[in-house]
Amino acid sequence: GPLHAKAEQHLMCEEHEDERINIYCLRCEAPTCSLCKVFGAHKDCEVAPLPAVYQRQKSELSDGIAMLVAGNDRIQAIITQMEEICHTIEQHVGLRFDALYGILEERKKELLQSIAAEQEAKLQRVRGLIRQYGDHLEASSKLVESAIQAMEEPQMAVYLQVLPGEQGEKGTGELGLRPEPGYENMDHFSINVDYVAEMLRTIEFQTGAKPLGEDEGDGPGDGSEATTDEDRLDSLEVPEAAEGGCTP
Repeated sequence: GPLHAKAEQHLMCEEHEDERINIYCLRCEAPTCSLCKVFGAHKDCEVAPLPAVYQRQKSELSDGIAMLVAGNDRIQAIITQMEEICHTIEQHVGLRFDALYGILEERKKELLQSIAAEQEAKLQRVRGLIRQYGDHLEASSKLVESAIQAMEEPQMAVYLQVLPGEQGEKGTGELGLRPEPGYENMDHFSINVDYVAEMLRTIEFQTGAKPLGEDEGDGPGDGSEATTDEDRLDSLEVPEAAEGGCTP
């Protein structure tokens, strides 16, 4: 534009004050005038017209800026992709651990149900025994009352006829009223989860990547499938075989 042209009119050579700077020394990478090329410091240098060098450098600068912009766009795309990948991985890990929590809660529920079932069965039997004890106590009270009355019998023959039957009734009533020793023991419900806890503490990511040069025979068409991120994240799930530490 006019401003640029006006600025160029003031670019005069310091060595030759009347000469306008109109060429560019390629070796010294500096603008100069024609007399400097013919008689001065740049007489042995290769020069080019100043407008041509200006346009070339301007074009190179524009290309460089375009490359920087493109590179910045690529870097930004990589950053965005990395953020999306990390977010997906975090979500997947969260789901895997939620699944573990669910497995633990379900197994805990099953074990507690087993304990409750056996507890209820034993309590039912104990309640039955309590009823039997009550019945036996009532029968014993009647037996005692009968024995007292029998002791008042003045006729020995009548007393001896009544006493054996009452004793037999007493002996029969005592049968089967006591639970076996250790009936209240519930030690078989103890559980050991130390090995499961250790396994949970050592959960790690498994990339499944093979070192360079390993299994070189593998490749497309050999029937093998590439390990995906989904497959690798699936390895975080704890096998169901390790859920419980006891058998109810």
